[in-house]
Amino acid sequence: MSISYNALSGALAAQAALNTVSQNIANAQTKGYTRQGVLLQANAGDGSGQSPGNGVQVGSLLRFSDSYKSQQMWRAASDMGNHSQTQPYLTQLEKVMSDDKSSLSYGIDNFFKALNAAGVDPTSTPLRQQVITAADSMSQQFNSIFNVTANQLISVQQQRSAILPGLNESVAGIAKLNQQIIAVGAGGSNTSALIDQREQLIDSVASQVGVEVLNNPDGTATVSLKSGQPLVVGNLSATLAFDTTSGVQQLNLTFAQTTFKLDDTKVGGQLGGLASFQENTLKPLQQSIAEIADQMSAKVNAQLAAGFSAPGVPGAALLVFNPASATGLLQVSTGFKTSDLAFSSDGTPGDSGNLQQLVAIKGQPITLTSLGSLLLGDADTQLVGKLGIDSQQNQAQLNTATTVRQQSEDDWKSTSAVNTDEEGINLIEFQNMYQANMKVIAVAKTLFDSTLQMFG
Repeated sequence: MSISYNALSGALAAQAALNTVSQNIANAQTKGYTRQGVLLQANAGDGSGQSPGNGVQVGSLLRFSDSYKSQQMWRAASDMGNHSQTQPYLTQLEKVMSDDKSSLSYGIDNFFKALNAAGVDPTSTPLRQQVITAADSMSQQFNSIFNVTANQLISVQQQRSAILPGLNESVAGIAKLNQQIIAVGAGGSNTSALIDQREQLIDSVASQVGVEVLNNPDGTATVSLKSGQPLVVGNLSATLAFDTTSGVQQLNLTFAQTTFKLDDTKVGGQLGGLASFQENTLKPLQQSIAEIADQMSAKVNAQLAAGFSAPGVPGAALLVFNPASATGLLQVSTGFKTSDLAFSSDGTPGDSGNLQQLVAIKGQPITLTSLGSLLLGDADTQLVGKLGIDSQQNQAQLNTATTVRQQSEDDWKSTSAVNTDEEGINLIEFQNMYQANMKVIAVAKTLFDSTLQMFG
């Protein structure tokens, strides 16, 4: 009977192992699946000193997972999300602002070229008209590029808002799975599939915001932002939402009826990357474009007012700067005529004293909040250069994050992914184990029958 019991326990253990192998092979291509195994242990004796003779048992079901490698994957997902969402915006801005025919520099240079050309004959109506035409063209280029930044701002805000529903759903899903894992684990059932689902959701959340994950002894996972605010604790989950009552998007996190105000430029992931781009690149660039238009138009208009378009007639304002206008940031004054150009410094026809002062404005300094003091003629070049550096740095960081993510996935797979060759070997080994134990049972039956015949 002892032989039969030992062999039966071995056959049952082999069956459990074969079941696990079949599960692994079936899920070899399932994304996020963590391979499983069985831990076989010899049955302990009863402590009487007799030979145990109690066969083998499945000590536990194994889940081949490395918490450190999972954490590395999630950190890399956050870094990728941070840089991947902003790169298309940076690339578009860089392309538009550095274009030979649509840049601010092109418009400014053409305007001052027209002023220079007018110096040949300050009284020439065609040359004067060319100045007005160049001013209008320059204004349109300012407006066009400013509109690109305005449209990007709207797009970024919409994209940030669109992230939140899916993020909140994933966070709630993690909390629900925590609850299910506790319930299923209490019943003695395998929770590996539920843990896999939870880790998939954590990976999704990590791409949207940077997270810290703590695995608890009861099987639950506690998830929080890097700044410490809780996202998931047990079966409780947080909700993220934007508050726009002040006219500015304020990201808030609400957990257990407590609301935290977040600095969304520091939350990491896609949400943090978009916020950082908006606050540290897009808005400063938009402000700089407006500052160039404002200061240049003020200098040109002030210089025109210092000259005369005719004896005793001071010059009129050529440019109108109005950031609140629906028709554009910069415009040529309505009804401005060639005769309104005050090229003369004393009112004498043909005098170009004030015209030369207008030409000199290009070499005068202006002050930008983002770059400090610089010459008007160099302002756009400096902006484009800074934008190019930002774009290159972001692309380099994105490439690094992508590489790290791929390496961390490979590391995770080396521990947790299914190797079909290895599972094939396991399949043969446990099949042989099962067949061998069944043969032992057959031998035990033969011996038992022989014993009975002795007393027949």
